[in-house]
Amino acid sequence: MTDATEDQTRHQLSHGLRIATATVAVAIVFGLGLANLLRHLDSYEPAFTQWAALAMLGVPLAGEILLLVRRRPWGGMRRAAVALVLAASALSYTTLPDGRTSTTVDWIFGAANWVGLVVLLDRPLRIAGAFLAAHELVALLHLVLLDDPGRGTLARFATGSVTVIGFPLCVAVSAAALRGLSAAAAASQQEIERVRVAEAVAAESHRRRQQRLAELSRSTIPLLEGLADGSLRPEDAAVQRRCAIEAARMRRLFAEADTVADPLMHELRHCADVADRKGVVVELEARGQCPPLPVAVRRDLTEAVLTVLATAVSRARVTVVGGPELVSVSVVADSGEVELPGPATPGVHVEALNNDDIVWVEVRWQPSRQPTREPAREPAQNPA
Repeated sequence: MTDATEDQTRHQLSHGLRIATATVAVAIVFGLGLANLLRHLDSYEPAFTQWAALAMLGVPLAGEILLLVRRRPWGGMRRAAVALVLAASALSYTTLPDGRTSTTVDWIFGAANWVGLVVLLDRPLRIAGAFLAAHELVALLHLVLLDDPGRGTLARFATGSVTVIGFPLCVAVSAAALRGLSAAAAASQQEIERVRVAEAVAAESHRRRQQRLAELSRSTIPLLEGLADGSLRPEDAAVQRRCAIEAARMRRLFAEADTVADPLMHELRHCADVADRKGVVVELEARGQCPPLPVAVRRDLTEAVLTVLATAVSRARVTVVGGPELVSVSVVADSGEVELPGPATPGVHVEALNNDDIVWVEVRWQPSRQPTREPAREPAQNPA
């Protein structure tokens, strides 16, 4: 089940419970409560206070119906609605005949509790319990202060309180349990998503490690095997150049896993570090702003450059020019003749020029163009 489906299910359950509670409240207030009010209308002096109390209860019920249609919570109007319900209860008790508390004459005793529950249904259980206790206290104060309560009257009040508090409290407990289940389901879903993300990250990390191992196995491992079995001699200049190039490639692979603002410059700095460790003076200059580059494009942009840097003798200068339509990486170094790898990504073009021991290489990436063959430059031009 998707997150949207789960959220929709929770909202439907909560909305259905609100509709059921509002229906019960309307039936009790304008059904049973109104019938008792009309039956004992002559008992109230004056009777208009009871009608006013009934109208006051009708305001929150009308508001709940409107909110149900719009599928909105009470929000900031909740406190005013609860205060209006308690005020209606107190107003009704001002004209209630003596000795009639918790009887059929006391119609609001079993009606205001449901109206308050309608307003507080989506609040924590303690708030609904506090309202029911306040409603019970209003009736109890009328009984104690204005009546002469006997044992039978108190027993009747206690018996009536069981239904006045018990039934709405059961509904409030059900609503709280539903919210608890929804919260637990949401927490479980978040934990599942966290595990899925962790598994995806682990799988991606494993895939990248395997990819790096495969890349190293094509060039680095044969070199190490040759040095181990003696077929390659460390003092050989060609072997030293190969080792320097492979060291630069490994540093670039390690740098690809770093999270930085400019990955291309970060990887070039790691490639230049190999030359710097050999005593080569490397100048690294950047102009413009490079757009986000895929890993494959960055590798093609740096592959020829790292080859030149790794084989430089004393000095090298790397220039990076970035823009939305063109990214160019060029290097000038005293590397002599260098065998440069060809790019594997469409849109990447490599151009090289040698003059004695100076080599100039430029790698360009144009995302909107395919690589084209450009005319060779005149050998008389000296990029150094």
